[in-house]
Amino acid sequence: MLVSIHKLIFLLFSLMGWSTVQAQNTWTLKQCLDTALRYNKTLQMNQNNIDISVQRTKEAQANLIPKVFANSEYKYFLELPTQLMPMDIFNPQVPSGQFKEAQFGVPHNISANVQLAMPLYSPQILGTIKSAKVGTELSKLQFQKSVEQVLYDVTLLYYNAQILKNQLSFLDANLQNTSKLLQNIQLLNEQLLATGTDVNKVKLQAEQLSTQKEIVLNKYVQVLNALKLNMGVDMDSAVMVENNITFQHVPDSPPKINIDIRIAQTQLESLTNELQTLKQTKYVPSVSLTAAYGVSGFGYDRKPNDFLKFFPVGFAGLQLTYPIFNGTVTHRKMSQLKRHINNNNLQTQLLKEKNNMDLMNFSRQKIVAEQTVLHTQNHIALAQSIYNQTILQQKQGTASLTDILLADNSLRDAQQQYLNAVIDYLKADLGLKMANGTIKVITF
Repeated sequence: MLVSIHKLIFLLFSLMGWSTVQAQNTWTLKQCLDTALRYNKTLQMNQNNIDISVQRTKEAQANLIPKVFANSEYKYFLELPTQLMPMDIFNPQVPSGQFKEAQFGVPHNISANVQLAMPLYSPQILGTIKSAKVGTELSKLQFQKSVEQVLYDVTLLYYNAQILKNQLSFLDANLQNTSKLLQNIQLLNEQLLATGTDVNKVKLQAEQLSTQKEIVLNKYVQVLNALKLNMGVDMDSAVMVENNITFQHVPDSPPKINIDIRIAQTQLESLTNELQTLKQTKYVPSVSLTAAYGVSGFGYDRKPNDFLKFFPVGFAGLQLTYPIFNGTVTHRKMSQLKRHINNNNLQTQLLKEKNNMDLMNFSRQKIVAEQTVLHTQNHIALAQSIYNQTILQQKQGTASLTDILLADNSLRDAQQQYLNAVIDYLKADLGLKMANGTIKVITF
């Protein structure tokens, strides 16, 4: 027992020292949420994903900008290309069907040109641009979902920390009451008005309270560490939550479309656009403008007839591409997309049904928790009154030690039930806000 008490004293003094030095570092819920929205690493990654999606849209749009290429080539023919020439070209008297081989060209060939290519109409490029824009919208929705999740997690952790801190306060008060009771029982024992068993019972009560406080204190530190992680601050940072937790009725906010349903609807838009793009690329041709200008050079390096001459080359035209048959690849892709769309519709329907269920469940939980909070407040007042009366009766010799311990246990149970009811109410309210899409509407 002494070892446990020493451990508890060490932890208590550590917490008291930390609280004294860092009292000015008590964080409100709003400060925690603002810090999390700024420094949470998950949110930072999702913000980067939005930037990436924006760049993808610009990349897709850049395919409509004319492309300019510079090309150059040099060839030296060790053997000039050979062609077969009809002999009757040179001598009409020669029967047709007879040929003579001939080598054409010069050994040195040089070409240089600048080419321009610009799509005038391309269903694939236009579909890619639209898909990229939908992807950007989807990234924004994913970011909003992560924001809502961070708000939910930080708020819940803050409430849990407050609950644990209030539990520590309750345990402190109970320890003080038990300590006073132990002194009274020891005094009665010295006067032979109480037995050693009575003293041991109170000591056991004190030991159990000390152990429970040590456990709660450890949980409190763990919750604070989780809160720091979600806020994106260092673990060495001094973060303390407000001690007072006052129950207040929170009115329900007007519902909005749940973020998961909006994400599913945006995904459906992306799938539908991809299917439409495939249909257009299957039946609609692509038209591009092409142009080039350059020079072709020919050289001969044997004297006395050596030369190097360049001749200009230029053209402009339209290129039309129409898919006739690509091995049923497009057909297979369209078949897959239709099934993806069907799955998306089923998923959206499932999300709506689940969302309606969550709204009903959380609304009911909130009502029940609020009623429980009001009831347990009365329970605490009644249990405290019974405990005080039992103490007076014990001093007057009309109540036993067992009566005091039972009254003390009833008071602790009432306090714990109140805290549980408060956290249940806060959880139900947060869950309701998540379900109806109003998690940002938080009362500070």
